[in-house]
Amino acid sequence: MVDTDEANAIVIMDADQMARVLRRMAHEVVERHGGDAGKLAIVGIRTRGSPLAARLVDLIEQVEGERPAVGAVDVTFYRDDFRTRAKSPEEFTELPFSVDDLNVVLVDDVFYTGRTVRAAIDAVMDFGRPKTIQLAVLIDRDHRELPLKADYVGKEVLTLTSDLIRVRVKEIDGEDRVLLIRRPETP
Repeated sequence: MVDTDEANAIVIMDADQMARVLRRMAHEVVERHGGDAGKLAIVGIRTRGSPLAARLVDLIEQVEGERPAVGAVDVTFYRDDFRTRAKSPEEFTELPFSVDDLNVVLVDDVFYTGRTVRAAIDAVMDFGRPKTIQLAVLIDRDHRELPLKADYVGKEVLTLTSDLIRVRVKEIDGEDRVLLIRRPETP
């Protein structure tokens, strides 16, 4: 069954384009970090940032011959719009390494208001003190509410605040593609 929103969606990135963009981003990360994959950690923001992070790690390993640390953070309990904390955030975060003195690259599928990224930074900082924290995003759609900027961007997409971006990854959705769904703005 096709989602009615998706019936009229615009495909802004297909599987080949996603693969090409992720390859470019992996090379940019390697170039910026001088080939020191041992001091690098790639951390996906759950949900779709995690498989993208795993792919970046595989690509960096192909280029460098060394595998950076990989992990995932769940920002649910760090969001400023989340009022109750039923469980410990450590239950949903996988950082099987110390982040101390590492160059951490947070990975997310869509960069929008910045609130998810702020929450992810807080989550990482609860696990130690990284040397740096950078941000890699597949799609940057602007409309920031916080003073944040991505270090690595797959594609910038101009959107209205009413528009939706849906990222599909094969590990979760069975396919790779990015959709832009235009919706009328409400007054």
